[in-house]
Amino acid sequence: MNTMKTTPTHPLVPLLRGTAATLPLLLAACTLEPTYQRPEAPVAQAWPTGPAYVGSATAQPPAQTAAANLGWEDFFTDPRLRRLIELALANNRDLRIATLSIDQARAQYRIQRAAQFPAIDANAGMVSSRVPSGLRAPGQPSVINAFSAGVGFNAFEIDVFGRVRSLKHEALEQYLAIEEVRRSAQISLVSEVATAYLTLQADQTLLKISQDTLNVQQSAVEMITRSKRAGGMAQIDMHRAQTQLETARVGVEQYTRQVAQDENALALLIGGPLPGDLPAPQPFENTSFVAELPAGLPSSLLEQRPDIMAAEHRLKAANANIGAARAAFFPSISLTGAVGVASTTLAGLFTGGMAWAFAPQITLPIFNAGANQARLDASEVQKDINVAAYEKTIQGAFREVADGLAARGTYDRQAAAQESLEKEITETRRLSEMRFKNGVDDYFAVFDAQRQLYSAQQSLATIRLARLTSRVGLYKALGGGWSRNTVAASPAPQAASAPAAKPAAAAASSSTPAPYADRRM
Repeated sequence: MNTMKTTPTHPLVPLLRGTAATLPLLLAACTLEPTYQRPEAPVAQAWPTGPAYVGSATAQPPAQTAAANLGWEDFFTDPRLRRLIELALANNRDLRIATLSIDQARAQYRIQRAAQFPAIDANAGMVSSRVPSGLRAPGQPSVINAFSAGVGFNAFEIDVFGRVRSLKHEALEQYLAIEEVRRSAQISLVSEVATAYLTLQADQTLLKISQDTLNVQQSAVEMITRSKRAGGMAQIDMHRAQTQLETARVGVEQYTRQVAQDENALALLIGGPLPGDLPAPQPFENTSFVAELPAGLPSSLLEQRPDIMAAEHRLKAANANIGAARAAFFPSISLTGAVGVASTTLAGLFTGGMAWAFAPQITLPIFNAGANQARLDASEVQKDINVAAYEKTIQGAFREVADGLAARGTYDRQAAAQESLEKEITETRRLSEMRFKNGVDDYFAVFDAQRQLYSAQQSLATIRLARLTSRVGLYKALGGGWSRNTVAASPAPQAASAPAAKPAAAAASSSTPAPYADRRM
């Protein structure tokens, strides 16, 4: 008679079978997140038109680089300013904080992502117990020792309804939002350095105007003093000259102070004292401090402005959180398993028998006093808040660009008119001095012409500053300044994959991760 030899079942087989039985659930896992749809932009499809925008071309030729992709080294033509921006990007503390925040968000995402996998731990232990004599079997020792060692996982959640994955999506979107915030911080820093530098240039120009005026008025006071002694000038002429002199002296002190404060502001932005080996600056009268910019279309702001993209990532994070809140209404399945060895003696621990345990558990919410519904309501309200914040960010960006276009359309004409005014007043002063020297007019006409010239020169410097800073503001409003060199395409896609761990120093120059595909139920 033939006998069948039965192979004994390995202790791991039940554990493997139990794990395999859950694989269909793992493969079928889905999320309960609402399908994301980008809200409509609450702005017009074209930039405003009118008298303020005449001469401010908003069309972008097909071959022209978008403002957001124009590198700051190509936009700013002053070598001294370029060097200051370079120093600021390397040393500014606010930008460093924003960069470190990316590392923090990346680590937080990796923590949340790890919840998708079982945490396997190794353990070893000993249990020693004494059994009373009345409960011991014959021959049983009074003290029983049990040694064990093994590996296992505890309460690993099978993500059937996507709660864990929704939380991972939320953490990913928060990470991407912080990356955009860092990019926005860089754009703002570039704009702030340029504005501070131009302000310093303007105040230095105003200081020189005041010093030149002071010298002219000092000569006038000396001339009037001599004439008065000779009986050729009245006392009132002396007071008028002294008034002009003191006005110029006030201006000298004012702009001396402002120049020092401007230098302090620049030192803060670049993270240290102003170097002594900076390139020579361009004259402030130079109108080519910055390059011309195309405005493009309002819809392009959605892909160009990092603050808008950050707001959208926060909106997507809120959308993912709704999926996690919905999953709380459904059963949760967790697994606990372990495999190892056990023995009554330490010496026989690894020669003793195999021990294993496998414990699936399902939890169904029945009553929690409405807490789950409250969490869902809160997550939906948070999404509505993020929608409103996203729309407000778009509206703010639209206004900034529109204001910049209006400034570009008017400051050029205003500066040209002010330059003509200064030339006319300069000629008026020259003729007034000639008429005074020839005895045709008294010195009052010269006083008045000099006063008007001083005011016109100050106004011209102020208008030139406003014109240049408005163009810097337009560059920032269009999303420019995130890159040193001009690039051919937008730097950030609308969705991205999980971030990989990288050193903090590399985060400042890292690009946004590659696109990922959401999985829906």
